[in-house]
Amino acid sequence: MQDSEIIAWLRAHDERGVEALITHYGALMRYVISPVLPSLQDREECLSEAAMRVWGKIELYDAARGSWRSWLTALCRNAAINYARNRNPAGEAEELVERQPSPEPTPEEAVVRQERNEAIKRALGRLSDKDRMLFYRKYYYLQSTAQIASELAMTERAVEGRLYRLKRELRRMLGGEGHE
Repeated sequence: MQDSEIIAWLRAHDERGVEALITHYGALMRYVISPVLPSLQDREECLSEAAMRVWGKIELYDAARGSWRSWLTALCRNAAINYARNRNPAGEAEELVERQPSPEPTPEEAVVRQERNEAIKRALGRLSDKDRMLFYRKYYYLQSTAQIASELAMTERAVEGRLYRLKRELRRMLGGEGHE
């Protein structure tokens, strides 16, 4: 089955799209969700939520901006992080604090954050594909060093060493040399 067929079904709100999504991409979606949510039950609930997010946000997917897999994994990662944030183990509502500052950034902070994100993207774009994927696995997909080492047939120490050198190189590219 082609990605284009799954996407077309999802855009047409045809239930076959969700079924095909889970059948063809369920393993990838679980792979992205699992480092964020250790509980099997939470992962399966989050998988359902992520599938429904894909269903509800499919119109936002634009092939010109990136690949289907990238869009899907980003959506799954964000769903897992949101699920973890919203998960309240006690099942109780949190008390609202009257003078709590707004979590929204000020316009100045938003501009600075956007500029910093663009600089990071440019720096990551200058890395080799191998180094960029290592960075994404550790810091974007939140995979453990042990998992990365196992899947790349490396020792954990070798992964940690490469990540250290990679972070140092990124700091240099971003003008933060000397900062640890």
